[in-house]
Amino acid sequence: MTGIVVAGGRVQPEFLLQILEKEKKQEENLWLLAVDGGLAVLQRAGLCPQEIVGDFDTVSPEVLAYYQGVPDIVWQRHRPEKDATDTELALEEAKRRGCERVLLLGATGGRLDHELSNIQLLNLYADASMKVEILDEKNRITLLAASTEPRRRFCKSEQYGHYISFVPLSEKVRGITLRGFQYPLTDRDITIGSSLCISNELTEEEGSLQFCEGTLLCIESKD
Repeated sequence: MTGIVVAGGRVQPEFLLQILEKEKKQEENLWLLAVDGGLAVLQRAGLCPQEIVGDFDTVSPEVLAYYQGVPDIVWQRHRPEKDATDTELALEEAKRRGCERVLLLGATGGRLDHELSNIQLLNLYADASMKVEILDEKNRITLLAASTEPRRRFCKSEQYGHYISFVPLSEKVRGITLRGFQYPLTDRDITIGSSLCISNELTEEEGSLQFCEGTLLCIESKD
């Protein structure tokens, strides 16, 4: 099952509807989960989630009242004083529900602390128990761990955007080899903070990344 989690960052209703339409063509069994302020986006899009998670400190009373009147929604209410963000709790709920893949929308474009925290959440799923992708209108962000996925294939026909960047998330990433890219590499080590692998591009129909140690953020972007 694929989960679509809509958090309280910047999401246009049209973008959400576009993602839903695309995913429904591939899988009928979708679990739509709203996180706190993400409810407002769903209301503007005319959508009803199966589940709502949050402490509800960033959503208007009017939006809350609207969805409280809708039957069959599962509510996960949390106190504002807690040890995890609403988005983290929503991802854990998606995992508990049996989602093998989650598209996380609304994780970017808002408060910077939340945005960075949401990206760091990808680390929790580095063991590949549940594949999580952060999507917005310009970017797709995934995490690659050498321990579970030491090789990744890239196809021009499947690209989310023109540019592909690899950002080290662990202190060191060892043995990076890139083939089919404008800027190839062979067995290169990089450390956290390096910008060596930013804004690369595929020059062939297929390209590949291989590395032997560490974790990378893969960011596919378009202008």
